[in-house]
Amino acid sequence: MYIYHNNRIPFFSIILTAYNRGHIIDRAIISVLNQKEQDWELLIVDDGSSDNTFNVCSKYFSDSRIRYLFHKNKGLPLSRNVGILSSSGLYCTFLDSDDEYKDNHLELRRNILLQHPEVDLLYGGIEIIGDPYVVDFYDNSKQVHIDECYVGGSFFVKRDVAVNLGGFRNIKYGDDADFAMRTIENGYCVASVEYRTYIYHRDMNDSISKLYAQSNQD
Repeated sequence: MYIYHNNRIPFFSIILTAYNRGHIIDRAIISVLNQKEQDWELLIVDDGSSDNTFNVCSKYFSDSRIRYLFHKNKGLPLSRNVGILSSSGLYCTFLDSDDEYKDNHLELRRNILLQHPEVDLLYGGIEIIGDPYVVDFYDNSKQVHIDECYVGGSFFVKRDVAVNLGGFRNIKYGDDADFAMRTIENGYCVASVEYRTYIYHRDMNDSISKLYAQSNQD
């Protein structure tokens, strides 16, 4: 079932989750507005912020493609699920509030998805700013390069597939890897892309992967 807004179904539903990100979220939103591909909707899912996140985002509400959803703090996986269920696009994709897109990010993915309609989940194409190593999903005593991981921000998934899978599971770490593996296990087609157009900022001290790595060292 699709949720119709303004009598149109966009090609992409971009789900931007945020929690107390008023100081940085401008960059992410502007990177969406600057896309060469403009057939999108942006769902900002505020996970219970107590700072000025709403005030910063409200500057962009004159664009009818942008919607703002607020709920009590649920965490990243469940916030993404709220975005998926509220979306109306053919494909759901994601953007973390401290990350950004290069201006051809959506355009390149749309071209691939149109050429390969059999692909249910497309991922990859990360440019990393900062530490390129994260805690291994399978062994939290080890670190692996991000290029070896499934990074949820880079996912482009058919909305129907995401709904059928029940979205992301509410686990402490690796919900994106878990989602990708369940997609494969359920017989869906998963493919990767090499265009490095998702800019993954790991130069901030409060990134989820950094906080998890610190917690395992305590």
